[in-house]
Amino acid sequence: MTDDGAVVVQLQDVRKEYGDTTALAGITLQIRAGEAVAVMGPSGSGKSTLLNMVAGLDRPTSGTVTVHGEDLGALNEAGRALVRRRRIGMIFQFFNLLDDLPTLDNVALAAQLTGTAPKQARSRALELLEELGIADRRNIYPAALSGGERQRVAVARALMNRPALLLADEPTGALDSRAGEQVMDLLLDLNQLGQTLLLVTHDERLATRCASRVVEVVDGRIAGERTLEHTP
Repeated sequence: MTDDGAVVVQLQDVRKEYGDTTALAGITLQIRAGEAVAVMGPSGSGKSTLLNMVAGLDRPTSGTVTVHGEDLGALNEAGRALVRRRRIGMIFQFFNLLDDLPTLDNVALAAQLTGTAPKQARSRALELLEELGIADRRNIYPAALSGGERQRVAVARALMNRPALLLADEPTGALDSRAGEQVMDLLLDLNQLGQTLLLVTHDERLATRCASRVVEVVDGRIAGERTLEHTP
């Protein structure tokens, strides 16, 4: 977690072009510690490109992307990967779990990749699985888990390194409505505990339930923004 109110993400006039196609056409966006921001917009609007920029998976054609004080565009691929492992947790629509590892090892691996000792990593992983209510599934392989359980494992893995920022790309997109509701509750709880959150979603319910601010992206530009008030 980061200092309250500190800027965690800063995009300044970010453009991204793929040949003749402009995916982002000058986006400026700031996300502060503790915020939950949902990015919405039609397919092809640039939402996923924006998320990839913040994750350091892609570099801007022009403009700057700063995450937790690091200018991602100034780093090489290895440098961006390091920021991703240490500072950013990522949750995907289709879980991206490793089929040949049981739940506990899927989660612990994220910490081992940053140099954490296996015993320590497994201890932290078990702690997270307990917090997320799936410690009893620790020795089960992904194929035998329900969609909701798999997404909880993915959330645990994303939180392993206590990231400054949690990114979620359509986190309820592959889930039935009940499992989707559970993941929404989980993201809301994490944000209320102080986790900074950036969601990309088509789901208006997810955005209004979990986010304190909704940013609308159309044709690679921010077309509007609204702040949401949540009643306790």
